[in-house]
Amino acid sequence: MFDIGFSELMVIAIVALIVIGPERLPKVARTLGHLFGRMQRYVNDVKADISREMEFEELKKLQTTVQDAARAFETSVTREVNATESELQKIAQEANAAVSSDAPPAAASSAVEDTPASAVAGQLTAAEASAQMQLELGSPAGDKRAEDQGAAGAR
Repeated sequence: MFDIGFSELMVIAIVALIVIGPERLPKVARTLGHLFGRMQRYVNDVKADISREMEFEELKKLQTTVQDAARAFETSVTREVNATESELQKIAQEANAAVSSDAPPAAASSAVEDTPASAVAGQLTAAEASAQMQLELGSPAGDKRAEDQGAAGAR
């Protein structure tokens, strides 16, 4: 803080001894020590307050950054989910169209109206029907199924 050497301290002590006197010098030194200690504590408290405020500002900036990143992530995930959902809806519509084009329209509607709910629950869904058609029409899994059936019939 101050550039005071040992020789300067000795000069100050001798002048204080002469001016104040030997009887009051210990009391003045004690009072100056208390005042110096209070000053140091006050300076340390101010430094700690400033440090806390700086850390608080840094935490606010970090919180803002994290919230912005979370919003961006949520937005991108929402977009991806919506895109995937629309793709799945298109696939379901295509599968429904493929299933409805294979079955006669009048027979399909009357069959659904005449069958009980338990029988309708046992029917294939559009996706299952599409998967079964792909198997039967010559996909690699369908070829394997045909081979298994041929092997079972040969036994």
